[in-house]
Amino acid sequence: MRCMVREGSDASALAGLAVERVVGDVTRPQTLGDALSGIETVFHLAGIRRATGRAAFIEANAEGTRHVAEAMVKAKARRLVFCGSLAASGPSSASRPRVEDDPFCPEEAYGESKAIGEQIAFSFANKLEVTSIRPSRILGPLDHENLTFFKLAKRGVILKIGGGPRPLSMVDVDDVVAQLLLQADSSNAVGQAFFASSDETISLEGVMELAAQALGVKARGVYLPAAVLSGLGGAADVISQLAATKLPLNRKLARQLLAPGWTCSIEKAKRMLGYRPQRSIAQSIERSAQSYVEAGWL
Repeated sequence: MRCMVREGSDASALAGLAVERVVGDVTRPQTLGDALSGIETVFHLAGIRRATGRAAFIEANAEGTRHVAEAMVKAKARRLVFCGSLAASGPSSASRPRVEDDPFCPEEAYGESKAIGEQIAFSFANKLEVTSIRPSRILGPLDHENLTFFKLAKRGVILKIGGGPRPLSMVDVDDVVAQLLLQADSSNAVGQAFFASSDETISLEGVMELAAQALGVKARGVYLPAAVLSGLGGAADVISQLAATKLPLNRKLARQLLAPGWTCSIEKAKRMLGYRPQRSIAQSIERSAQSYVEAGWL
């Protein structure tokens, strides 16, 4: 197995693994040849979730996909497993989960870039075996995306956002990996996109309640009106720009939290791939909490 890493990036997570490391960057196509030499299947996981503007998202998440696919064709690679996102589809209603045939309706630049990236990937379907996975919000050890909610729970705070509850689909990182491997091997996956998620849904309040339980904390609900959250997100963006720093809250996160729902169906993955999630959301939250404590993050 070969893993491409950017020059100067933190690759400590690969320590002790039997993985060949090759330096490369999807935004620099001239660096991709060595990484893809002799490779048959490519898991295209590279991307950015935060950027100063739309152009940076498009460069990395969309055009980076084009560079990978073009390099695969030159290297005579066979299958491209593209990692998309539920963000490309956009939020769901509170009562109906997203399905794969729904049109893309991203609400912000990250989701837009992932939608364009997936479209670019499938544009190579006459030259490569292309399949796309669209994970919902991912949980797992040492994950940074959900750390803020665990920090609040550790302090005994459970957010109760006005207008809720809003259902969320979430998935354990190990279940995402399992589905990636299924899509790499299954003939049914070629030409298809699949959501990846748990069988359950949960609210943000539910996530924080389970986090507090896992951390052994007695927490209390703190009501936060939707308008206040929206205003705080906008203010945080201004502060982040002025101070050249990244705050845990921003306008993008506020919009996500205020959407009526972020849910998706995994019936297609079950039917065509035989996918079955192995961890419940509660189990994922518990092991995430344990990893944060062991790392000294909480």
